[in-house]
Amino acid sequence: MVYTRIKDLRIDSDLTQTQLSNVLHISQRAYSHYENGSRDIPTDILIRLAEYYHVSIDFLLNRTDQK
Repeated sequence: MVYTRIKDLRIDSDLTQTQLSNVLHISQRAYSHYENGSRDIPTDILIRLAEYYHVSIDFLLNRTDQK
C-alpha cells in the first residue's frame, strides 16, 4: 500500500523527510519506506502522524476524505 496522504501532508507542511522523522523519533530511511509503501506503518507511528497533522487515521489510510 502506498501512503500518498502522508507524503502530501508532509509536503504541504513544508517539511523534509528528515524533519518529520525527527518529530516521530525514527530514521529518515524508515520514514521513506512508509511513504513509498515498501513497509507498512506501525500503529504507534500512525497515531503520532494523525496527532501531529490533526487528522484521523482513516484519512491517512485513504479510507475517508474527511480529515
